[in-house]
Amino acid sequence: MDIRVQEEAFWLGEETEKFASKTSTSGAVVTFTGIVRNNAAGTLERMEIEHYPEMTEKALQSIAGEAKTKWALEDALVVHRFGSLRVGETIMMVATAAPHRKDAFEAAEFLMDFLKSRAPFWKKEITSDDTNWVAAKDTDEAALKRWTK
Repeated sequence: MDIRVQEEAFWLGEETEKFASKTSTSGAVVTFTGIVRNNAAGTLERMEIEHYPEMTEKALQSIAGEAKTKWALEDALVVHRFGSLRVGETIMMVATAAPHRKDAFEAAEFLMDFLKSRAPFWKKEITSDDTNWVAAKDTDEAALKRWTK
């Protein structure tokens, strides 16, 4: 399991190739990439992401460890950036490797749902005319319910 929290950009293709090349018993590799999207008004200039390193690393390890206990994963990767990011930049990625696609897809979805709602990152949107902290969304919280049945 590889968990990285970093300020510098990463190249999705390189990360995916490196991750997939380490698998030997997996028939499926699933990846998801999060990208900074512009807000509805089209005024987002950048997003600033803050975190406490020790707290964040521990939380991400815990979330990924739980995924490995729920599904037959050979490996998992989480890369999440912090700092100032512009529209179109990659924020994060997850990758899962499993013998079968169902486990790889479900584990990737689980990771995304928990990273979105439970990983200790604080996001601030800087627009052309305002600055706002990103609030938790009811839809993100609702997505967690399918994993806690």
